[in-house]
Amino acid sequence: MDIAVVVIYLLGMIAFGFWGRRRAKTESDFLVAGRRLGPLLYSGTMAAVVLGGASTIGGVGLGYEYGISGMWLVVAIGVGIIALSLLFAGRIQRLRVYTVSQMLELRYGPGSSVLSGVVMWGYTLMLSVTSTIAYGTIFSALFDIGRVPAILIGGGVVIVYSTLGGMWSITLTDFVQFLIQTVGIFFILLPIVLSKVGGFSGLAAAVPDDALSLTAIGGETILTYFVIYSFGLLIGQDIWQRVFTARSPGVARWAGTAAGVYCLAYGVAGALVGTAAQALLPALDNRDDAFAELVSLQLPAVLAGLVLAAALAAVMSTSSGALIATATVFRHSIVARLLKQTPTDADDDEVGSNRYYVLGFGLVMVAISCILLDVVAALTVAYAILVGGLLVPILGGLLWRRGTNVGAVAAMAVGTVATLATMIVLGDIYANEPIYVGLGSGLLVFVVGSLLSPPTSDAVLAEWDRRSAGKGKVNRETEQARASQPPQ
Repeated sequence: MDIAVVVIYLLGMIAFGFWGRRRAKTESDFLVAGRRLGPLLYSGTMAAVVLGGASTIGGVGLGYEYGISGMWLVVAIGVGIIALSLLFAGRIQRLRVYTVSQMLELRYGPGSSVLSGVVMWGYTLMLSVTSTIAYGTIFSALFDIGRVPAILIGGGVVIVYSTLGGMWSITLTDFVQFLIQTVGIFFILLPIVLSKVGGFSGLAAAVPDDALSLTAIGGETILTYFVIYSFGLLIGQDIWQRVFTARSPGVARWAGTAAGVYCLAYGVAGALVGTAAQALLPALDNRDDAFAELVSLQLPAVLAGLVLAAALAAVMSTSSGALIATATVFRHSIVARLLKQTPTDADDDEVGSNRYYVLGFGLVMVAISCILLDVVAALTVAYAILVGGLLVPILGGLLWRRGTNVGAVAAMAVGTVATLATMIVLGDIYANEPIYVGLGSGLLVFVVGSLLSPPTSDAVLAEWDRRSAGKGKVNRETEQARASQPPQ
């Protein structure tokens, strides 16, 4: 019965892909759902894309090892979404661009989009790969098949619905996945495991005292989660692309905030489930087995299928969001810039071309997932480069008007190199120091480079102000004029 429930879920995802195909008539439809999502769909799809395998399986695993303080990873994610929504989402939505790199070029002028696009492309590709491997692991255990066939099955489903309808299909599937996550975690798994340990009082009596401490995981670890995940979510293409789907700045701001609050509750729920697993499954060798063991040993078959579908929903929504982000960045921020194509919010039908990019990178995603082993290390490097190289120029452009293209490019280059070099010198990619060195050196050269270079031209800033105020998209003549200007 549990397998039957999961199979029905997968068939439903493919069906939504075909339904979304009918809605994706233009490039804007395919990449950003026509920029017309309301509060309900927007908050659901935003929550679904950020709550992946690390938040669900990993969050329960952290709760199993550290108790309630295992919530901090997901809490950091929720705080990042709340900060993005309240501080920047309204302005981001008004820009009417497709990628983070286009925002940088709009703010600073020509010269920064390819470098930032390459960094962002590497990050989103690795995010899609790690998510694919995560749901491949679930399929492998569920269907009792090898790792590669499991990845091919799960990856094939994600590729089909993402390629067919683009962001419309992904939005629809994400919202269904959000509902399944909510039911599976909040209304099935959490109440059942708490009941089995005797409620909150029984839980407190059954686990060590430090399992109920908010800081048992360690202050340094908590700080690292906020530095990497909260800052990373402020600037990730996969997250910004969801902001671009909102129909208004108000939707982006307040529905996004609601999604962030939901993430906070999700983090607490996952940590409580993991803490209860300490009492119910005291002898696990691997903390990340806690979720699957709880489902298989503590739940009836049908409910187990629904909770497994919830885990798959969490991981597949992250994978599909990262996949379309990878294709969008590569096409609009790398290929378009190298070929000197003009980025527009096109009304003509560019869907076919975008489908080829999504399909192509979907196949690349699956291929890498089949051969890559140390995915945690790869994703850690990708996140470190993203934050170390892009956080300063992106937030600097939004917050400091004197920031220039010279300072932004210097911050990208120096921040990225400093992050990687510190990793190499320390011989530890999981250390905190690389992020701090990358951010510190990037901030220094951004400020110095901006102050020593000529201010951004009045024409560029005027266009930035116009777009930030939501006064329409750039017309083709304006973009061509901007593109013809030499880099500062």
